[in-house]
Amino acid sequence: MQVNISTRHGRLSDATQEKIRGRVERLSRYFERLAAIDVTVNLDNQDIPTVEILVSAEHKHDFVATEKSAALMVSVDGAVRKIEQQLRKYKEKIQERHRDPGTRRGDVLEEPESESA
Repeated sequence: MQVNISTRHGRLSDATQEKIRGRVERLSRYFERLAAIDVTVNLDNQDIPTVEILVSAEHKHDFVATEKSAALMVSVDGAVRKIEQQLRKYKEKIQERHRDPGTRRGDVLEEPESESA
């Protein structure tokens, strides 16, 4: 899995980039088949940094989350939580399809007719 961290209107220290990398790499615990994670930190407004996370998964599925707050790491944590929710929901959806393949196509199972005596 590839992690890219970019910054707009400023610069992040190497230590801060490593902290961010550590937090976003944990996303693979929720969904194993992640291809890339792109983190963009916008420091245009120093008081309220904006963090955007774009996660690419297999089969061209992309997940996006944006968070603003007073502290950079709080923004990162908020965006990571949003992505975690999206990944959990997507994984549940995929698992449901594999458990009950008939409902995927809209097939309706008919109940056997009971014989009345």
